[in-house]
Amino acid sequence: MPERRSQSRKKMVLPVKLSVGDASHMAHTMDITCAGARLGGLRAQLKAGDTVTLQRGSQKARFRVIWIQQLGPNEIQAGVECLERQGNFLGVDLSDEERNGKKDVDMLMSLLAGSKSTQPRS
Repeated sequence: MPERRSQSRKKMVLPVKLSVGDASHMAHTMDITCAGARLGGLRAQLKAGDTVTLQRGSQKARFRVIWIQQLGPNEIQAGVECLERQGNFLGVDLSDEERNGKKDVDMLMSLLAGSKSTQPRS
């Protein structure tokens, strides 16, 4: 099955504080991209479409909840997408990795296209 994501994910567990309305909850990332993250350890009641604030250290950014998965009665995972693009909000700059990954795919595609045009026709 082909990968549907436009950005590659990097497994990384980082503590974050999630704020929804007036309530704050501790959570952690499970994997991250330059545009969002999968969060675990959540105990807050969330739904897709909610806007939340994540804080890591002194950095804060707003995110939109894209999906929710209930793991148990008191624990959920959530996929969040950054609404305020910041290159290294979580303390990790993934923008170079994203550019390098795209270059690798582009190079592979041009090699494949070149090999198709040089193959003899039957």
